[in-house]
Amino acid sequence: MSVYIVSNKRSMISRLPIALLLFSFCCFSFISEKTFNIEFYEQLKNRYTTERLDIFYKWEALIKAEQQSEILSKLNLVNQFSNRNISFKSDIKHWKKQDYWATPIESLGTGAGDCEDFAIFKYMTLLALGIDESKLRLMYVRALTINEPHMVLIYSDTPSSMPLILDNLNTRILPANKRRDLKPIYSFNGQGLWLAKAQGLGNKVKSGSGSKDWTALMERIEQGQ
Repeated sequence: MSVYIVSNKRSMISRLPIALLLFSFCCFSFISEKTFNIEFYEQLKNRYTTERLDIFYKWEALIKAEQQSEILSKLNLVNQFSNRNISFKSDIKHWKKQDYWATPIESLGTGAGDCEDFAIFKYMTLLALGIDESKLRLMYVRALTINEPHMVLIYSDTPSSMPLILDNLNTRILPANKRRDLKPIYSFNGQGLWLAKAQGLGNKVKSGSGSKDWTALMERIEQGQ
């Protein structure tokens, strides 16, 4: 991640809590078993290679086959699928933009994304697998080993339980108290935003809101991008 990108993400992190916009999209309505129809695949053929199309069939198979699986199994399968089928590439190299939040289709179709895209893909896929949105959050952290802003997905079974971290830097799912290399800053989902505390869920500061980037992302997903 370049210095310019880091600076841009610092700015976004600092302004997000005071720049929230109304957010009312229901994420899992956009990705479900019903998503994968003939029209969906016809559109993909016009956008991506045959090789990437095969990955979409595997994504569909995962979502359909694992609906009744245990939660930990779902977390591991989605984490592994994402980390194996999406390669890290910075936004400036991939999208020629300072910061861009890709939809799950864009990340899987191009086979690349940055930390935000990994986390978003896992979040959306787990919602499609029936995980309660209240248990999932996208969390901005500082990755201390590389001294850069970073995004991960966290899962918390209850508000008081230790969050589990789904990450693309460390591909093992570990509880937050085992990830001393991450300093939490804040987390959010479609239900609100929380200021983070060390190894915990933090205090909720906004409800029913999302950032400008998040709102734009939801709009693109709704349009099938």
